[in-house]
Amino acid sequence: MALRVGIPDDGALPEARTERQAYDLVAQGFGPGSNGPVVIAVDIAADPGVVDTLVKAVAADPGIAAVGSPEIHPGAGVAVVVAIPTTGPQDAATHETVERLRADVLPNALAGSPARAHVGGQTANFADVGARVNERLPVLIAAVLAMAFVLLMLVFRSVLVPLKAVGLNLLSIGAAHGVMVMVFQWGWAAGLIGLESTVPIVSFIPMFMFAILFGLSMDYEVFLLSRVREEYVATGDNQVSIVNGIAMTGRVITSAALIMISVFFAFVLGEDASTKMFGLGLATAILVDATLVRMVLVPATMTLLGDANWWIPGWVDRRLPSVGDEAGDRAADQLVALPS
Repeated sequence: MALRVGIPDDGALPEARTERQAYDLVAQGFGPGSNGPVVIAVDIAADPGVVDTLVKAVAADPGIAAVGSPEIHPGAGVAVVVAIPTTGPQDAATHETVERLRADVLPNALAGSPARAHVGGQTANFADVGARVNERLPVLIAAVLAMAFVLLMLVFRSVLVPLKAVGLNLLSIGAAHGVMVMVFQWGWAAGLIGLESTVPIVSFIPMFMFAILFGLSMDYEVFLLSRVREEYVATGDNQVSIVNGIAMTGRVITSAALIMISVFFAFVLGEDASTKMFGLGLATAILVDATLVRMVLVPATMTLLGDANWWIPGWVDRRLPSVGDEAGDRAADQLVALPS
């Protein structure tokens, strides 16, 4: 829940990199905010005299260290003002300054004037991208989980099995996001992976992680439950079907997960913070999903639920098309009934 998205800049690179050295020199010579200035564009076509008032209001904000001389283009009716924050581009205080300029400072300075101002620049743009991802990510997750629920219900003819799969998938991705926050935002054990400073989570990584993990975890889920379902159809014993299903698929799932964990953890060895983030997040997610979730929580919850695992309302079952195991069972029955 403490996830803060953004885009790491050159300040997150190793100190041996020339980009990091240039970043540090600029910060030392001109202040930390010089690496991420705020650009304010003002439409002054209807009120050219508002620029001075706006510059004074921006300079008076506690989060602004300095304001440059405005560049005025009378022919275009536009003025551009560059402001230097008191804090660095990745600091939460800088994003708060941007929001304060947009919500309070600029509207108050332009009150009663037809002029309009817009805040941009790299720092503001990164904050906007992060805010947009935060806004749309729940919609993406909800849509994918809803479709997965319907497909699993079609295949396994159950309500609780797909519902459990959806809930445990959220557990895996939540655990991975939590580890990323602890390492990259809070700095816990950051030195062990070569991270020299804390950084926000790259805005697109939570979305990519969810998509990749969802595909892998559903592979494991379908592989496991297909075998459990076959055993249940054959024996009618829920506990025996779970034990046999785990015994026959557990090694394959664990081995496949170990391969993926090794691949993704290798990304942590890179220098780029974004690459480390991606690798550590996915390695953690798959580790949790393939061990704690698939090998412990799935069989445990299915054992506790008993035969209710395979319950589905009759009116729903009659309206669902026949796919997956049930369709295969019918086809097999028809083949057996054919004359030799």
